[in-house]
Parts: sequence; structure tokens; C-alpha cells
Amino acid sequence: MITIEKYKPEYQRYFEAFNKAWLEKYFVVEAIDEYVLTHPEEAILNDGGQILFAVYQNEVIGTVALRKVADGVMEFTKMAVDEKYQGLGAGKLLCEAAITLARDLKLQKLVLYSQTQLETAVGIYRKYGFEHKPIDSSKYKRADVYMEMELVYES
Repeated sequence: MITIEKYKPEYQRYFEAFNKAWLEKYFVVEAIDEYVLTHPEEAILNDGGQILFAVYQNEVIGTVALRKVADGVMEFTKMAVDEKYQGLGAGKLLCEAAITLARDLKLQKLVLYSQTQLETAVGIYRKYGFEHKPIDSSKYKRADVYMEMELVYES
């Protein structure tokens, strides 16, 4: 069974390794990536962001982060699953856990940047309610997809 855990300092190396693996496979690690992956506390956590990890049989196998971009808005970012464990559903569980966490935090919106080449990821995002929006500018050179999810609450 896969469980979801919050960030622990000893998990930073997985956050960095899993994300660098897919970035290097498909693109290049940009300066912003290097900073976020090597300094997650400073880049994500200290501002109220969150980093989640998928754990399977005592092994960390995947990760996702929510990075604050404005009051009530976080970027769904740095989702990665170790290639050896892809196909077990960790990506879907991480996506569900991040959306649940966003609702628990009473966020109004999640945003994300991706790339059309990452068809599986973009498909998962669409399945969970992210909608394509026009991309204006991005801090990532590789991004050609921008998606948003408005979080609606019952009153």
C-alpha cells in the first residue's frame, strides 16, 4: 500500500533526485529548478507551501509540491515518481493528496505549468479538474501548458 507523508528534511534528496531525473530525461534543469530542488525549505516551505511524498514498502517513490504564489493561490509543482515505481498509482495518489491538502488549506485556486510532451501528466491533471488556460509567461522556459483549478466550497 502506498502512503502519503509530509516533508521531512531527510526526504529532500528524493525530492531533488526524482525531479532531476525527469527534467534531465525530457528537458534541462533550469536555474529555478536547481534552487527549488536544493533549497525546498526556503523556496517552498517557509512561505506556507507544502511538499508531499509517496511511500511504498518503506521506500520514498514519489513527490509533489504546492508552492504559494499569492494569497489563496498555490502552484502545483515538482510532481515526480521514481521510474522503477511508475504504474503503481503513486502519481494519482499524490495528485489527490495535493488537491485534498489545497482544500484543507481553503485555497481558492491551484495553478500549474507543464509541457505538451508530458502527455500522461497533462492527462492526469485534466482528469482531476485542472483546465487549460492561455499561457502568458512562465518562469520555466520549457512550459507551454498552463492549467488552473478553481476550488469551490459548499457554503
